[in-house]
Formats: sequence, structure tokens, C-alpha cells
Amino acid sequence: MTNSGSTVRDRLQQAAVELFLKNGFDDTTAAQIADRAGVTERTFFRHFRDKREVLFDGQAVLADALTKSIADAPPGTEPLDLLFRAFGSVTQLIEANRPFSKPRQDVISATPALQERELSKLAALTDILAAALRERGVPAAQATMAAHVGMAAFADATLSWLENEEPGLADRLDQAEKALRSLF
Repeated sequence: MTNSGSTVRDRLQQAAVELFLKNGFDDTTAAQIADRAGVTERTFFRHFRDKREVLFDGQAVLADALTKSIADAPPGTEPLDLLFRAFGSVTQLIEANRPFSKPRQDVISATPALQERELSKLAALTDILAAALRERGVPAAQATMAAHVGMAAFADATLSWLENEEPGLADRLDQAEKALRSLF
């Protein structure tokens, strides 16, 4: 058995979700998570600042992938096209992570403090997307509005897909984009 950092992180995340579902977020400690994952509490804190971060660890990877897709898009691509191109670029990543994401979302939905944390993380991701659009020359107000409506559509499509896998995430994103465009 290897003890690579990613394997330990994965075990800690899986243990945390299992314990959060079983005992509730508030009644689960970092020590319990570490014990279930077969590591020390100190190892837990080497990987995660606190037990909330076990659930929100993937945001940096998602943000990097989204901003890279926006930066790599052909010149002249419109803001919403940039965003939905970026959202489409991460569907495989999100789909591969569904076995963790679905129970993770169940924990968040059952815990008001985590719902607040998720909103904060989504706001930060929205700001990152707006900045990526501004770097492409999109005017600030337009970049901010596009990032907000785009992120709302992305979050809605992703959450509905987590509740029911069919239709797939790519189809849900296509539907969200069409619905959003029909508003304008």
C-alpha cells in the first residue's frame, strides 16, 4: 500500500464524508476522521487546515481548469461562450468525482454552516471567473455580470445532476446555457 499524499488525502476525504453522513458534521472530529483513514490527527492537519476543508479541497483545481480554458479560448469569443466553454472543459473532472461529490453535497445540504461556506466558495470562484474574463478584455461590469449568471447556471446544472445522473452533466450544461440565452 502506498502512502502518497494524494492517496492519504483521498482516504481522509472518504473517511470524513462517511463519518459526516453517519454522525453529522458537528459531531465528527478531525481525530475521528484521521483514525478512520488510518493516519494520525497530525497527518490530517498536514493535509487540511480544518475539517471543513476536507469538503472544499477541490476548488483550486476547478478554478485553475476554468481559468485556463478561458485564457486558451480563441480571440473574440463572447463572455458567455467563454464561460460555457470553460464549464464544458471540466465536465469529465466533475463526473469522475461524482462518487465523492454526491455524498459531499448531501453533507453540505444537511449543515447550515457548510451551506454558508459553500456560498462563500462559489462567490470566490465567481470572482476568479470575472477576473479571467477581464483579462480577456471584457469590460469589468460585463465580466462581473457574466460570471455571476454563468456561475448560477453552472451550479444549478451541477446540483441537479448530482441529484439525478440523467441527463448527464454535459447535457444539463447545454440546457442551462440555452435557458440562460433565452432570457436575453
